[in-house]
Amino acid sequence: MEKLVLVVHVLVAVVMIALILLQQGKGAEAGASFGAGASGTVFGSAGSAGFLTKFTAGLALVFFITSLGLAVYAKNASLADAGVQAPVLPAAPVQSSLPTLPGSPVAPMAPAGSGLPVVPAGQ
Repeated sequence: MEKLVLVVHVLVAVVMIALILLQQGKGAEAGASFGAGASGTVFGSAGSAGFLTKFTAGLALVFFITSLGLAVYAKNASLADAGVQAPVLPAAPVQSSLPTLPGSPVAPMAPAGSGLPVVPAGQ
């Protein structure tokens, strides 16, 4: 699937380059060398501006979509190569059933032998 998206991406890029080079700028008379006077018969009475502009905009949309698709493929491939899994959300905090000491600013102390660090009340 990635190769198909890449082929479409390259073809759209080449066609877009050709269409952009064929279009004449506003106020530019360079189109006369390409037969701009006869363009009314080829592209309709409105000339080539409407057709070529809309077609180029459509190709630009396809180009952006394929660019995003290729970026997603590249990200997934780099994560798979590095052996990184998708990020996991942290678990909800666990409520402690241990009693707190009166006047202690520290969280409840862990029972001895539980493997958890014991923090004295004054620190």
